[in-house]
Amino acid sequence: MTLEHRYDVVIVGSGAAGIALALTLGDACSVAILSKGEITDGSTVRAQGGIAAAMDDDDSVESHIRDTMVAGDGLCDAAAVHFVATNASAAIHWLVAQGVKFNGVAGKFHLTREGGHSKRRILHAEDATGLVLANALSTKLHASGATIFTNYVALNLVKQRDRCVGLYALNTKNNCVETFHGKFVVLATGGASKVYLYSTNPDCASGDGIAMAATLGAKIANMEFNQFHPTCLYHPRDRSFLISEAVRGEGGILLLPNGDRFMHRFDERLELAPRDIVARAIDFEMKRLGIECVYLNISHRSAKFVRKHFPNIYRRCFDLGLDITKESIPVVPAAHYTCGGVAVDHHGRTTIDGLYAIGEVACSGLHGANRMASNSLLECLVYGRSAGADILTKLAMVSQATTIPAWSEQRVISANGAAAIQRSWLEIRTLMWNYVGIVRSNARLAMAWERLLLLKSEIRECYDKFEVEKNLIELRNLVAVAELMVTAATVRKENRGLHYNIDNLTAP
Repeated sequence: MTLEHRYDVVIVGSGAAGIALALTLGDACSVAILSKGEITDGSTVRAQGGIAAAMDDDDSVESHIRDTMVAGDGLCDAAAVHFVATNASAAIHWLVAQGVKFNGVAGKFHLTREGGHSKRRILHAEDATGLVLANALSTKLHASGATIFTNYVALNLVKQRDRCVGLYALNTKNNCVETFHGKFVVLATGGASKVYLYSTNPDCASGDGIAMAATLGAKIANMEFNQFHPTCLYHPRDRSFLISEAVRGEGGILLLPNGDRFMHRFDERLELAPRDIVARAIDFEMKRLGIECVYLNISHRSAKFVRKHFPNIYRRCFDLGLDITKESIPVVPAAHYTCGGVAVDHHGRTTIDGLYAIGEVACSGLHGANRMASNSLLECLVYGRSAGADILTKLAMVSQATTIPAWSEQRVISANGAAAIQRSWLEIRTLMWNYVGIVRSNARLAMAWERLLLLKSEIRECYDKFEVEKNLIELRNLVAVAELMVTAATVRKENRGLHYNIDNLTAP
């Protein structure tokens, strides 16, 4: 018999967006928050740089809006950008009230600068802002009235009479599927960068929320725009460690193996150009020269400065045999952020009644064709709080579904599909990296599409045949997200931001 749970609000995901929502709801209703792993296992803890907000006398909300619009290459939703930028200061003060301690003295924040920003407006906690934020918010969450379910993987959303009324989730501790009823269901599941072979994201970033929402019929937008962070550490013992953009913001320069700079050939903003431009420049130089990486150098700053501003990056690199106060850091681009996702309004409402999406899983219109650095945590907070406020106004008007059909595994004929799942997982990620990566072409997209159709059929057979488990769910979601990305990239016949097709350069 399927175990059933009933809550007013069911939140899927325990990063900055999900917890901000839960804390906004407070004790006004019953709240369940589902985490695929432990509470702090997601992408939030990996956010090194910080949070963008116009907090300095020399800065303005209007400047933040302009920079965001420029970085988004003309495809940002102006209303969404205005909404986030004007709510940034309130979000920062809310974080401080939750116990988040940013760098600064005498009540004045220390602000740094990152790519795409014309001003210093990045608040940070050393070079581990996401970790500090996650620890503070999770402490508040544990003290709240929310019920926390760790090690649960969302399986399928449930819709009745055109409204989302709950979901099925796999309890990975006992491999049993359980049912969650909710007046409101909120997706805060993060992005889909694990669809690529090389990524800065944790393994949980498999596009679960996007895939489930698409299956339910929600509108999905901008999936051709996947951001590749220019500077992921290139080292055999750590292939996913991010070298924060703040390193370039504090004077770090990009070098070829012979020590020559190269960014001046691509953009007048040099290393502080938006991420899409820097990533393509590095990709171009690596292919032109046949090299495995380029180098990021901050050693011209004092050793004291480097260790003070980037203590975690310094320690991690030092543990791997690199002293960044004396030598350059080998770096390569890697998939980093999903700018597209489930289309939402200013309150995180999707096109399905009762279903919300906040954070990286959503497409709010803020990022357009390219996310500007440090706008992501800000988006999580602004939309998490906005969604919570909206839900509170609707609770009394919604009745809960009385029945959701029990989950059935009658089709299962085999308990172990691990080998087949692993083969398909690797093939999808390799395929997407080679054919739908930083630089694309019509021929590569067509080849990716043909192979994805076969993989989709094979994975569907696995899903029907094998006992449901975490890796199989993620594999099903990965191929769904890959299909959405290839479709969107094929349809867009212009180069914008993160979408760069060499055939569009010669199109009439």
